[in-house]
Amino acid sequence: MEPEDEIVKIDPVRKKKILKQRAALYAKAPEKEINKGVQVEGLEFLLTEERYIIDTTLVVEVIPLKELTPLPCSPPFILGIINVRGKILSVINLKTFLTLPEKGITNLNRVIILKRSDIELGILVDEVIGKVSFFSDQLKTSLPTIKGNQKEYLVGVTEDRSIVFNIEKFLTGRNIIVDEEV
Repeated sequence: MEPEDEIVKIDPVRKKKILKQRAALYAKAPEKEINKGVQVEGLEFLLTEERYIIDTTLVVEVIPLKELTPLPCSPPFILGIINVRGKILSVINLKTFLTLPEKGITNLNRVIILKRSDIELGILVDEVIGKVSFFSDQLKTSLPTIKGNQKEYLVGVTEDRSIVFNIEKFLTGRNIIVDEEV
């Protein structure tokens, strides 16, 4: 006799016991979910071997660094300007702004174009890793080794040790505005 033809008969008492076990499993109240705060979608990138995350709501696009024109008489954190489809945008070197060690520009460098209200600019990063998400309540906000501009613009560190950068505060801060006459 073939196995497909064989009819499996279950003892009615055993069948009842199995059904009761299944019913008990499904009848359990779902475990309460731990409050994890707001889920944030971010763009993760590298700066000097450290992973950083910015909120994606202000990210317009990511482009390779091409045809950068240096801007004389500007602060050291302004790398220069680029032309993006007819728009002239300033490019800020986040490593210089955050006083991180420089390692030079390579083919992996990318410019993340950001826009908030009337401000549109690019930030230079070493490499873009990709999109990530995390819960705001799971950030470690105690950052004792951070100093200077870093402390002002860093929100916290995720469980996988990515540093969350407050891009909103960066774009609205007075530190990036250049209002000088030469």
